[in-house]
Amino acid sequence: MNDKPRVSAALFLLTAMFLLLTVSFSRRGWMEPPPLKANALLDPELVRPTTMRTSYAQLIRVQADLSDFDCYACHETNKPPTLRFDGSNNLVIPKEHSDIVMAHGQHGRNNNCFNCHNEQNLLLLQTRDGRQLKLENCPPLCGSCHGPTYRDWEAGAHGRTGGFWKKEAGQTTRLICADCHDPHSPRIGTRTPLPPPHPLHGAGRAWAETEH
Repeated sequence: MNDKPRVSAALFLLTAMFLLLTVSFSRRGWMEPPPLKANALLDPELVRPTTMRTSYAQLIRVQADLSDFDCYACHETNKPPTLRFDGSNNLVIPKEHSDIVMAHGQHGRNNNCFNCHNEQNLLLLQTRDGRQLKLENCPPLCGSCHGPTYRDWEAGAHGRTGGFWKKEAGQTTRLICADCHDPHSPRIGTRTPLPPPHPLHGAGRAWAETEH
């Protein structure tokens, strides 16, 4: 007889607890994650898969019009063009090549066309050790001055490598220097950084909605 008040009190507490849990589950406020912030829209230019510029080699691959690269449509064969310099020893860009900005190297030390172009054959490039290269084969030319970078490029640590790492699985594609760097002004400017990854709270919210 003396235990009845204790049992009644325990049943009352259990009933109150279940009622509180029922209210909590019905409101679901205790298990809702914080609201997600709106994900900022990206400028499509920041995530485009194409290269930063279109090189002569790329134009050849897509069979584009190469008439702009026909040097001897204007220049005379077997007659090197005459280079002109101003009073500060800066190369004077002819109006026919006004789209070229000479900014390769510091202090204007590489502002001579014939440091890279073969003056006897404008359709060829020339390395520091005298090798002749086609216009679409610029990496050995760049490597004749930029040895460590060329070494990294050959190893796949510099530039963009695509395709298959394992040769048996398929072909490996590797961009060349001019696919990203303008040979006359190779420095790549700063770029707007992408926003941080979006929080993964959505996964918890989806679980709550499906399970409860």
